[in-house]
Amino acid sequence: MKVIDLFAGAGGLSLGAARAGFEVAASVEIDRAALATHRRNFPGTKHLDLDIAKLSGETLLCESGVSAGQLTGLIGGPPCQGFSTMGKQDVSDSRNDLFQHFFRLVSETKPTFFIAENVRGILQPQYDSIRERAFSLVRDDYKLLPALEVSANQWGAPTSRKRVFFVGVAKNAPWTLDAADFALACNAVEEVRVAEALQGLPDKIDPSWQKYEDSWQARSALTMDSEFLKRVQGMIPRGVGHPEDLYRYHDRGEVSGNFGTRHSATVEARYAALAPGEKDQISKSVRLNTEGFCPTLRAGTGSDKGNFQAVRPIHPCEPRVITVREAARLQGFPDWFTFHTSKHQSFRQIGNSVSPLVAERTMSLIYKKARQAPVPSMDAGSTRS
Repeated sequence: MKVIDLFAGAGGLSLGAARAGFEVAASVEIDRAALATHRRNFPGTKHLDLDIAKLSGETLLCESGVSAGQLTGLIGGPPCQGFSTMGKQDVSDSRNDLFQHFFRLVSETKPTFFIAENVRGILQPQYDSIRERAFSLVRDDYKLLPALEVSANQWGAPTSRKRVFFVGVAKNAPWTLDAADFALACNAVEEVRVAEALQGLPDKIDPSWQKYEDSWQARSALTMDSEFLKRVQGMIPRGVGHPEDLYRYHDRGEVSGNFGTRHSATVEARYAALAPGEKDQISKSVRLNTEGFCPTLRAGTGSDKGNFQAVRPIHPCEPRVITVREAARLQGFPDWFTFHTSKHQSFRQIGNSVSPLVAERTMSLIYKKARQAPVPSMDAGSTRS
């Protein structure tokens, strides 16, 4: 069952889909740094550097190697900056149009299901017309579920990050899906706290580890056995993972992303004095609580907005901000998954990503529904997978 990931970023949705059992036939991403990360981690996927606003459904299927009528799912997270409560919430922001283009491509490619992820701000009344224009493109052919509001910690990720999923299933699909199905799946998930999430990663980070090669450091053995840590260490889908990175992780016991950050002695003293959950009044960074959840990790800005680094949480035990690898763990990425060679781009990609744990839980439910459905009779004229 093939899916295509639009606005794919580093690949949080893609990894969730692959772990659920889907084949990620193609991804579309215009940001070249994110595209490079996705390409490295998904060598079996076709990577398309295309402008989605100018992309037709026919071209998307052709470039993805998927025949018409054979696309199982179209997934993606259209840009959220125009909808985010952290931004200006400008209804006329041109990036908001990409939400409608996602649904236009659903109408043109006719997948069996779709999932569009975004921030909860998109549900605010000023965006009603934007959502309605998008939904009107697919309402005749798809059953649209009520907006699924998700808190990542309720789906097995150690972060309180909140997002909304818009899910639709073709009306002529041989299986059905309801909001109650997601509620039941969510109730079966164990919560993961910061202490468990950071287990086995280096605590002592040398500030001089500024280069990508320096960021590869030895990992420690894990003493706990949980569903979260099983996903941290393995569960690598077929066609996912770069061979060199997998070798360094499994055979040499190394993990990437342990970049150092240079703090002054004054800053270190301030950070060391903070209690769990307390905010540093100058940097605005919050010290993580080992028994709590990580707050939402922010992406920072791109080159068009000055390349500003987002505020990062402070390690729960050390007087420093968290590393790229710690951020990846807190977002739910496995240790064998590698990010960009620059620290700034890596943090941007993690902050922009969907937690792969949330994506996996969501799409596993859909995959099981589709797998258990009766095979449509070809006499009935069905061509969907």
